[in-house]
Amino acid sequence: MKMRMHLITIGIVAASVAAGACNGEPPARGNALATPSSASTPADASGAPVATVGRADASRPEAATPTPPVWREVTIPAGTTLPIVLDTTVSSATSRVEEPVAAHLARAVTVGGMAVLPAGSRVSGVVTDATRSAKVKGRAHVAVRFDSLTPSGDDDRYEIRTTSVGRTAAATKKDDAVKIGAPAAGGAIIGAIAGGKKGALIGTAVGGGAGTGYVLSTRGKEVQLAKGAALTLKLSEPLTVRIKG
Repeated sequence: MKMRMHLITIGIVAASVAAGACNGEPPARGNALATPSSASTPADASGAPVATVGRADASRPEAATPTPPVWREVTIPAGTTLPIVLDTTVSSATSRVEEPVAAHLARAVTVGGMAVLPAGSRVSGVVTDATRSAKVKGRAHVAVRFDSLTPSGDDDRYEIRTTSVGRTAAATKKDDAVKIGAPAAGGAIIGAIAGGKKGALIGTAVGGGAGTGYVLSTRGKEVQLAKGAALTLKLSEPLTVRIKG
């Protein structure tokens, strides 16, 4: 009898536990006293989460994009003069044809009151003639022609067409006549010698003084375009350049 009562008691307790398991709430996980995080995802009116990615950046003003410079073309007409200063010495005694020559603009070149080529712009060219003075006949001569231009502060290089610039040594006939000792007829005598004529005139020159041999064996004066010399070029064709603004 006692055994039966014990089994009944166990059955009642088991039934009560099962009923509690079916009707009770599941145990809370973690710390029941923890408060929700302030950084939790916000929700809209419907309760759905709202994405916040990029909102902080959206409130910042966009960085200003630099405006690229505006370029336009300007044509410098033919006949325009370019005032230059030589950076290279050119001499009839030492220079050779096709040697490079450098110079720069002495002042800005303007078109319609606007500076299109700044002062200091580089100008480049070559020697086109370098003739030494001859003995008695033939004077020294040098010439240059410039064919490219690079504006100051710019990397663009423009091809240009300009007239050549040259210098010829001064005549020395009078000096030669004095050295010979025939100042009155010196011009005619030296002219005859330079022309290759022979005879009485040359004989007279020889008789006039021992300086004749010196004149015939020495060269005349040389000529040069020195570094720092101011020259003026003239454009023989129009030149189109790009400028800002």
